[in-house]
Amino acid sequence: MRITVRVLGVVVALGLLLAAVPVSAHHSFAAAYDENKPINLQGTVTKVELVNPHAWIWIDVKGADGKMTTWGIEGGPPTNLLRNGITKASLPIGSPVKIFGYQVKSGEPKGVGVFVEYLDGRKVFMGGSAPGADGNPTK
Repeated sequence: MRITVRVLGVVVALGLLLAAVPVSAHHSFAAAYDENKPINLQGTVTKVELVNPHAWIWIDVKGADGKMTTWGIEGGPPTNLLRNGITKASLPIGSPVKIFGYQVKSGEPKGVGVFVEYLDGRKVFMGGSAPGADGNPTK
């Protein structure tokens, strides 16, 4: 009986200790995104996914050739976006937005967002892994 109580105590203590350690990102910005490929997109919201572990905003962007391309922009965890004011209600389908971020290394039409800019000039940071996405300048 004493051994079971001790083992249980150790397990609980380890669990509390591990819960107190800050969780680091499960992947780094540099693993997937290229800081030398900044993107400035202007388009129309087609989908907002406030899902864990990362939220996604999908926008249709018209290229210089007139062709429409759907871009997926990764944000931080949904709680970060919600805390910063990005909700499904604030980004309804069909709303025009500008997004600044960095493209994926593969060259696909995907990226990680730094901020969403509404057409009235308001900027909302996306709280993800991109440099500056937490609202603090990196340089």
